Amino acid sequence: MTAQTPRPSSATGAADRPRRADVLISGGGPAGATAAAHLAAAGLDVVVLEKSAHPREKVCGDGLTPQAVRELQLLGVPHRGEAGDDGGWQRIRGLRLRAGRRGVDVPWPSTQTWPDYALTRTRRDFDAVLVDLARERGATVLERHAVTGVTRDDAGRVDGLNAELIGENGRKTGESVTWHAPIVLSCDGVSARAAVSAGLHRREDRPMGVAVRAYYTAGAAVGGAAPALPGDRAEWMESWLRLPDEQGNPLPGYGWLFPLADGTVNVGLGILDTSPLFGTLDYRGLLTSWSGALTEEWGISEETRSSKILGAALPMAFNRTPQHVPGLLLVGDAAGMVSPFNGEGIGFAMEAARHAADLAVEALAAGSAAGADSVLARYPVLTQHLWGRHFALGARFARLIGDPRVMRAALGTGMAVPPLLRAVVKVMGNTVDAEGGDVVDRAVRLLEAAIPSLTTADDPRLGRLAG
Repeated sequence: MTAQTPRPSSATGAADRPRRADVLISGGGPAGATAAAHLAAAGLDVVVLEKSAHPREKVCGDGLTPQAVRELQLLGVPHRGEAGDDGGWQRIRGLRLRAGRRGVDVPWPSTQTWPDYALTRTRRDFDAVLVDLARERGATVLERHAVTGVTRDDAGRVDGLNAELIGENGRKTGESVTWHAPIVLSCDGVSARAAVSAGLHRREDRPMGVAVRAYYTAGAAVGGAAPALPGDRAEWMESWLRLPDEQGNPLPGYGWLFPLADGTVNVGLGILDTSPLFGTLDYRGLLTSWSGALTEEWGISEETRSSKILGAALPMAFNRTPQHVPGLLLVGDAAGMVSPFNGEGIGFAMEAARHAADLAVEALAAGSAAGADSVLARYPVLTQHLWGRHFALGARFARLIGDPRVMRAALGTGMAVPPLLRAVVKVMGNTVDAEGGDVVDRAVRLLEAAIPSLTTADDPRLGRLAG
């Protein structure tokens, strides 16, 4: 279990060489590409199996919170305002929260831990940027390789991945390949093919969400330039906290308008499964109806929609456990690392990928399978320490706002007291300082300390490991 010289990143000739690596990664999204970039930078032989070909479209709000921006900084990815930035990034000052006729602007707070700005960029571009970085650092990224399951050694330890080859026409070719590695990372999103094949299934006791989105033009182009958004809307992520059902009751979720650098707007909505109407709502119809109400302010309507309306599931609050079985770690959406507070998962996925990569480097140096898994077993302890209580608090929040009466009261109170709303946003956006900070940071840390961590509740052994 020693590191080898990184191999070329092209898939050409993959069948002509032994299919072995130090670390195998299922999925080339933000989690997989981030892990691959860190691992390759450490000199490891890492192979990523990705079912699609970049650039490809993904259903997302395209928003990168300060948590995700920090991970970009740690990766060394230049973005708007930094030297070497090639454009494509939109810098965001904060959140513009709307509920009916009320609105409050909440700038991202200045903290010791997080940047004081966010970014937007389409997932089509963003994921490709991360994959290109992984390749530049020496990772092998094999596209059109759809993982079907894990392989195991004689002792039952995960030691590889099986994948079917996909042709350029998007159809299976009938060919398959098997790769082996002492460490495998499941970074394959909500489908979590590797994790499911290892017997790790979704927990029904955790919140789940559904998001739908489409792209729209807003404003008017001047002199051949990109469309200009009205006012200062290009600088804010706008969130509409009151989405009514057919009876006018507020739904547990929110609508968003996230401006992009080319002048288009990602418009979407997310709904939690704590609503009694979850599963029966016409989500695309709801988005069409809501976007029609934005015409006067944003110049948005069905006539300005420039894409299909697409939807995706949001796996939340560690909804797949355990995050480690011998030879395998779950990272990002595959582990349900999406916040129930706001449906954000990119920052959590990238940060978890960095920690998983660090542990993989240490595990490979252990020299044996048992030694490696002793190191890898620290991964769920670490994620529990970082987000267990945050996700536990978010899961309780999701259940509470599933009651329209609670949702209505919360909106009425929060929108009427902007300082309270700013404190709530700090919690929901996961921008609380880990140490020090202001009175809000200290109060939130005390509140979270009183909430049992979801991960610890799953497996009492984690408490002993952490100690």
